[in-house]
Amino acid sequence: MKIFAPKETDPVETRASLDPAAVQKLVGLGAEVVVESGIGANCDHPDSAYSEAGATVTSDRAAALASADLVTRVRKPSLEEVGQLKSGAIHISFLDPFNEKDLIAKFASQGVSAISLEMIPRTTLAQKMDAISSQANLAGYVAVILAANRMSTIFPMMMTPAGTISPAKVFVLGIGVAGLQAIATAKRLGARVTAFDVRSEALEQAESLGAKALRIDLGETGGTDQGYAKELTPEQLAKQIAAQAKVCADSDVVITTAKVFGRKPPILIKADVVAGMKPGSLIVDLAAETGGNVEGIVPGEETVSANGVKLIGLANYEGQVAKHASQVLAANFANMIEHFWDKEVKTFAIKPDDEIQKGCLITHGGAIVHERFKS
Repeated sequence: MKIFAPKETDPVETRASLDPAAVQKLVGLGAEVVVESGIGANCDHPDSAYSEAGATVTSDRAAALASADLVTRVRKPSLEEVGQLKSGAIHISFLDPFNEKDLIAKFASQGVSAISLEMIPRTTLAQKMDAISSQANLAGYVAVILAANRMSTIFPMMMTPAGTISPAKVFVLGIGVAGLQAIATAKRLGARVTAFDVRSEALEQAESLGAKALRIDLGETGGTDQGYAKELTPEQLAKQIAAQAKVCADSDVVITTAKVFGRKPPILIKADVVAGMKPGSLIVDLAAETGGNVEGIVPGEETVSANGVKLIGLANYEGQVAKHASQVLAANFANMIEHFWDKEVKTFAIKPDDEIQKGCLITHGGAIVHERFKS
């Protein structure tokens, strides 16, 4: 089986779908691995490192796509590149399937088996291939480091002969993988951390890391069977926003992490809340790339509000630490391929009835096979 990893073309993307360690693992399985020249340029992996790991390095992207049995990449492909894949090929990447109807249809008509990393079930068995979690973990870390770098103050308390410096107050909204890492990182830097989530079990996790839990009585909430927070009703959301506004006004840093898979994320911090925050305080919106949790955030940019609040709405936070982000993402890819590797014929086996593939296989055999996207 020939596996091809193309170089990412999105200007904000710094990650690679395979790193040399993953290449070595796949070659060890018996796969022929081809990577596009420059694939690791933004994550400190020269072409020579891929060659030494056993990969063939090519500059002919179109030919490699046309001959590949399996393609790994980070971002979703263009319709044109899907058209270059041969029938029966397998394509694995983040696909944003809820918002990419035409792309999914193209995969089906091309006869390509498309696997969406976003749809991998959050189960114990699939944990080693859970790219959403591996990348969110790094995004939470980066959010805090960016905040510390952009602030005009420091995070820890310091007692000096010149007086005492109070610790920074950090408020984390959303206690998923990214939120938990943000809490842990902020605590390690010496900040006082408050955290909120609609799920009581998430609040308990935050407290276990040393954060103060903001508890708001919203009535019945909870999580989905995939481990995400359920979407709130308008009434619940209004109550949450009002309680959060008080904490925001007293915070030096606010980090929002509430992404809603397949839909625009909810606005958790409105313009009047930003207006009530202290000059020099800072908001990092981890959902900015898909619309943002903060009213007035500009996706892909850093801005300053009228009252001096810094708004950070970067895209691809995990890409700020591209080498490690690529390391864990490539491991997710390699683990998935190894899990479904048929050792007899040395190929990736498509198993539509498998528990994991049933969750993330979108198209196969010329049709859309995932139940949520058939219609």
